[in-house]
Amino acid sequence: MAWVRLPPYPDAHSKKRVLNWFRFAWLLRKLPGAIAERPDAILYSSPSLVGFLGAQRLAKRFEVPLIFEVRDIWPLTLMQVGGYSLRHPLMQLLQWIEDKAYRDSDRVISNLQNAVEHMQTRGMDPAKFSWVPNGFSMGEVSQPEPLDPATVAQLPQGKFVVGYTGTLGVANALGTLLEAAERLKERDDTAFVLVGGGKERNALQRQVFELGLDNVVFIDPIPKVQIQSMLAHFDVCFIGWRDEMIYRFGIGANKIPEYLYSATPILHSFSGKCDPVEEAGAGITTPAEDPDSIASAVLKLKSLPDSERKEMGRRGRAYSLEKHDYSVLALKLSEVLLGAIREKNS
Repeated sequence: MAWVRLPPYPDAHSKKRVLNWFRFAWLLRKLPGAIAERPDAILYSSPSLVGFLGAQRLAKRFEVPLIFEVRDIWPLTLMQVGGYSLRHPLMQLLQWIEDKAYRDSDRVISNLQNAVEHMQTRGMDPAKFSWVPNGFSMGEVSQPEPLDPATVAQLPQGKFVVGYTGTLGVANALGTLLEAAERLKERDDTAFVLVGGGKERNALQRQVFELGLDNVVFIDPIPKVQIQSMLAHFDVCFIGWRDEMIYRFGIGANKIPEYLYSATPILHSFSGKCDPVEEAGAGITTPAEDPDSIASAVLKLKSLPDSERKEMGRRGRAYSLEKHDYSVLALKLSEVLLGAIREKNS
């Protein structure tokens, strides 16, 4: 393990973070002196694209294959979701690096299943691409820690619970879930639980107050090792997205494998491509940012016999074990790396 130490920055939007992209790429030139043995391959993971230039220099220095991992499609996401213009000098630089990475890498992998569709438009040979999704550790999900009694006491009792765990951020479109909760606020048998923190938490709590909702509960973030214990208290797990074109390339949220493994039906508010919930048959998918459809889906799931909801959950767990167990993903990644190494040495 060799650390490349960089100055801290206050948040993800800090200019200091951008400066660190360039520092990291520059400092990678010193890495050969910190590595005892010649590596078999170099794997560089985005979304920070600038460091690819340093990684490529290392791959050339050691004469080994270069694998580029795409975890978020930059700069496209910055432009479509963040509102930046391609005319912005930084966006132009990132676009140049992205295109170069697709052309020059020996292999390209991504947790976004349909990312290859975009990569081809930027000049990549589709034969280079492999999908390696996010996953989970069986040790972590199969033996979760119990929830604290104080946390359990906050959960609604005797109600049909629609729950969410994770970051309360803009991308998760949780305001739409609250609008759906408003449509169901006259029902005293249904409740919504949001577990987590984030920049949108205060705004969401204000929305609950303004809508006069008493069927929504906020719970502070819990340790990751307790997530499965929390999901066991939900009747339905919710995950939502904004209605953005970027999601036509797929999604890579960590919570999806966790939700699938929990064997709890999933309500997925999503309008993109490569929907894992639909593919697994693990719940119901509604159009993104459509509160009426979400409210209707909640009622539909509630009306199903327990046996049907359990069958949805069973299918979700089976799918998660087949696609998202780290042992499965490690084998898939090793096949990509070994293939690149064999080709380089042939």
